[in-house]
Amino acid sequence: MKAHIALLPGDGIGPEVTAEAVRCLKAVGARYGHEWRLDEAPVGAIAMDATGMPLPPATLALAKTADAILFGAIGAPRYSDPALKVRPEQGILQLRQELGLFANLRPVVCFEAVLDASPLKPELLRGVDIMVIRELTGGIYFGAKTRTATEASDLCVYTVTEVERIVRLGARLARQRRNRLTSVDKANVLETSRLWRSVVLRVMKDEFPDVVLEHMYVDAAAMHLLRRPSDFDVVITENMFGDILTDEASMLPGSLGLCASASLGSGTRGLYEPIHGSAPDIAGRGIANPYAAILSAALLLRHSLALETEARALEAAVVAALDAGVRTADLKPAGRPASTHEAGAAVLARLR
Repeated sequence: MKAHIALLPGDGIGPEVTAEAVRCLKAVGARYGHEWRLDEAPVGAIAMDATGMPLPPATLALAKTADAILFGAIGAPRYSDPALKVRPEQGILQLRQELGLFANLRPVVCFEAVLDASPLKPELLRGVDIMVIRELTGGIYFGAKTRTATEASDLCVYTVTEVERIVRLGARLARQRRNRLTSVDKANVLETSRLWRSVVLRVMKDEFPDVVLEHMYVDAAAMHLLRRPSDFDVVITENMFGDILTDEASMLPGSLGLCASASLGSGTRGLYEPIHGSAPDIAGRGIANPYAAILSAALLLRHSLALETEARALEAAVVAALDAGVRTADLKPAGRPASTHEAGAAVLARLR
């Protein structure tokens, strides 16, 4: 197979962890006889330094022509002033809009070898395997905004079409897993949530009657993610609720450095990135955890390139590295922490 992959390493630790994911992708290609065309472009703060824009036209053009995008992280302290009109983070929002990426998939898997790295009790974590699907292009983040000296407002808007496509994606994935779907809303308070719930009920009844459906208010979901996380299978929710719940859920495996993500649209092109951010405080020190970036590369193989065997092999290599005790500093190693490069090398050794 031949595929064109855009590499957008971005800022902070983004280039470091992306480099390890690229090494793994190249190894997968060599092992299974695939040919990757890998083209790199700037995004985020590094792009602003050069062009004044977080998403330069050339970077967007590359993303639009690639089969998939492997993304690192964006953000830098020099652009942290909230008064700035242009910020690095706008680059990822624009990419999602331009590419029509409306669904963010965040797998939450608790790996047996590192259960002790989580703040929760190990008995709560065994068997946890959740797929959270967050709506990406609607809701309060994209609604009309106003601000005066005395008040501010953010409009939350959802359409039937936006909800329908998330429900269908979630239900299809649930059929491939444990056949359970949890829809998270705040229908006792918000009109957008009442619309959300009514659409979920209709689509599930008409198209997916075989999938077990549960509705849950967002506050209850936040509690039950910590109280009984193994009961969840596929979770769908709107943009802001998903943003908050997925960061909470990321603590179940014990580190943001174990959490991958995929942003998908109606076609096969997707954007794949670790959820940990740019972490400028540790950038350049060679201690960042690359596992999430490597697991994001596995999602790229699965969802954009339809290479399930290769995706499973890469995921298995990560598990084997963790089982062998190769832990970066964030995973609370008993001895010397593995460096970013050493962790990547451990995955490569088990992949080959």
